[in-house]
Amino acid sequence: MRITGVILAGGRGTRMGGVEKGLLDWQGRPLIAHLIDALAPQVDSLMLNVNRAHERYASFDLPLIGDAPELAGLGPLAGLHSALSHSPTELVVCVPCDLPELPYDLVQRLLAASQGRRTSAPLSYVTSGGRTYPTLCLCHVAWREPLAASLRQGHCAAWRWFDAQQAGVADLGVWVPENFNTPESLLHTKKTL
Repeated sequence: MRITGVILAGGRGTRMGGVEKGLLDWQGRPLIAHLIDALAPQVDSLMLNVNRAHERYASFDLPLIGDAPELAGLGPLAGLHSALSHSPTELVVCVPCDLPELPYDLVQRLLAASQGRRTSAPLSYVTSGGRTYPTLCLCHVAWREPLAASLRQGHCAAWRWFDAQQAGVADLGVWVPENFNTPESLLHTKKTL
């Protein structure tokens, strides 16, 4: 089955001072460029979920999709909803723009984790080292309406929504990603490279 990859770069970047996290420099290139390189070989097509800086993101030559106006500001689940609404394929893999180093077999592992769910459409997310990464996920487009309904009711916590749907879990073991949520995290990584 064909899969669309979507990089979630539509957040407000509040913990980073409101900057566009996907465009921040890491190892001499924007974070999002690293993600494109890591995800493209694992999927059939790529899209970027963005809500600002459209001109700058357009330079990556990928389709840009934004959050639905009625769901704007509701966090990464709004980005997932946008991905499910615009995907040309039934399966979507989403990754956040602040995790530039993805496992080479991420999509394969998410697919395997989703296959245990025989009674419903595929749905899975990542755990690693005791932490949950719900924005590293695989989702079938059939989840679009249930997700929208949940968001309209004010349920915006990604991990809670995935747990409520009894999503499959892809445990990546000891993989510990670089996660850039604060200026300090990016600075620390730059110093240690």
